[in-house]
Amino acid sequence: MGATPEPVLVPRRMIDHTGLKVSDPVASRRFYETALAPLGYRVLMEIPTEHTGGIVVLGYGVPPKPDFWVAQGTPETPRVHVGFRAASRAEVDAFYQAALGSGGRDNGPPGPRPHYHAGYYGAFVLDPDGHNVEAVFHGAG
Repeated sequence: MGATPEPVLVPRRMIDHTGLKVSDPVASRRFYETALAPLGYRVLMEIPTEHTGGIVVLGYGVPPKPDFWVAQGTPETPRVHVGFRAASRAEVDAFYQAALGSGGRDNGPPGPRPHYHAGYYGAFVLDPDGHNVEAVFHGAG
């Protein structure tokens, strides 16, 4: 008999998807489509309203699957904070500008946040309902 091969350890991602509720699905769709585009996100799924009780439910992500869901409803209290990983500082900057141009409000301009950790570069924007949306780059340069 042959030797048993060593198991291959694959890093596990702990969170598969998350989401939040929004009061105005039209304004929120405009905001999220524009703000998340520099990060490669787009609407990948729109659940037909006959399956949702008549509410708008959108799944955003980088293909092939959505990992961020926006659903019409009463926004959570307190509001949600969600952070999206960026591939560069330039992506964080582009997210911030796109978010402000699509109805977002400044909650912390792009810049280093060394009190979080070395190399942390992020920007924070409030969506139309006041959720704290962040783009962050973890790296140098």
